[in-house]
Amino acid sequence: MAAPRTRFSPSPTGYFHIGGARTALFNWLYARHYQGTFILRIEDTDMERSQKLYEDDILASLQWLGLDWDEGPYRQSQRLDTYEFYARELFNRGAAYYCDCPPEVLEQQRQEALAKKEKPRYNGRCRERRLASGPDRALRFRCPRQGVTHWHDLTKGPIAFDNAELDDLVLVRADGVPTYNFAVVVDDITMNISHVIRGDDHVPNTPRQILIYEALGATLPQFAHIPMILGPDRAKLSKRHGAPSVMDYKKMGYLPDAMVNFLARLGWSHGDQEIFSREELIRFFTLEHVGKAASIFDTEKLSWLNGHYLRETPAGKLAPLLREFLAQIGIQTEVSERLLKIVRTLQPRAHTLADMAEQARFYFQSPRPYEEKAAAKFLTPAIKPVLQTISQRLAQLPAWTETEINALFQEVQKDSDRKMKEIAQAVRLALTGRTASPGLYEIMEILGPEEVQRRLQTAMEACR
Repeated sequence: MAAPRTRFSPSPTGYFHIGGARTALFNWLYARHYQGTFILRIEDTDMERSQKLYEDDILASLQWLGLDWDEGPYRQSQRLDTYEFYARELFNRGAAYYCDCPPEVLEQQRQEALAKKEKPRYNGRCRERRLASGPDRALRFRCPRQGVTHWHDLTKGPIAFDNAELDDLVLVRADGVPTYNFAVVVDDITMNISHVIRGDDHVPNTPRQILIYEALGATLPQFAHIPMILGPDRAKLSKRHGAPSVMDYKKMGYLPDAMVNFLARLGWSHGDQEIFSREELIRFFTLEHVGKAASIFDTEKLSWLNGHYLRETPAGKLAPLLREFLAQIGIQTEVSERLLKIVRTLQPRAHTLADMAEQARFYFQSPRPYEEKAAAKFLTPAIKPVLQTISQRLAQLPAWTETEINALFQEVQKDSDRKMKEIAQAVRLALTGRTASPGLYEIMEILGPEEVQRRLQTAMEACR
């Protein structure tokens, strides 16, 4: 097959959401798999709702996800002359006509149809009036009233619509602004788009767009409509199911590779494999393996995946990212060998960078207050002499290493005749304020002798 040309065409009328990111990813993967071209197009003809901050959010999100585009971003607001040219072409071919029906009359007709539980549609008043262009006149498409419009969808199979169920849709509003269904066809024709991959909420738009292609004598692209994303309750994905925008996930401490892996598995599969490198996604991705059923957005699975990527990412790459999240909770530090060691102790335990930063807090700040129930159980008068012995022997260690510290604890446990868990949990509480933490000897090596001694003294004072 010829190298495909795919496109992602968001509207900058809100922050970039998960559904849009998944659509962008599928278009990007398809283009990369077949060595094609991925085009970014901003559909900003909704002048009232389109805002630059939303466009900036779209671009930043795509860049964070690593979905680089080959052409664009094109903007519909800069292509009005092109739409005007194709509008005249449709009018000259007799495939479109001008309509001067007042908006209030059209709205009244719409409400009357809804009241009768009928599908709202234009009554065709201006269809044969042969009006010329002029003020307050919209351009409508002359939709065939007989026949069937059908196509073979690359993910859903054969789909057909009876033309009698369609409408003479407006192509260009009275103010000269093109409507979505017209502008998108013109864009896809002039940009030589070969594959239109989009959400299945666009299925009802497709027959209308196909008829416009045919009226212009243009070659149809291939269509692939991918399933919706639902929340765990199988309702349409919304803010209550997770963060409202892609960049919110970045702020929460998710990694872009984890998010890409997660998005790819929302509606696509390759056997039973769950974890994919970016190179594997490009190599394996085809539309044949996109499912027909809606996908379920599972935050727990996303966190599990992110935990995997945190463990697999070199500490040197995570440390600068963790430093930013530490700054957000008031901890200022530099990227250093100490921070790299801290990262390595937390990688097996953290699910997000925000989680990692919170778990790292004890390395930089006093662990008080201790976990209340744990302190009552482990920081007792009976353990105080053991903590004193540990403190004294730590001061005499020949080298401050995990090996030496481990040997010291073994000796103290033997001499005290107490369970190692009892000793270790008391020291863990003293150093971290919690009973769950990275390895105790790792922690002690990173904290250093002076800080360990200081925290042990504080814990001994709390034993009562």
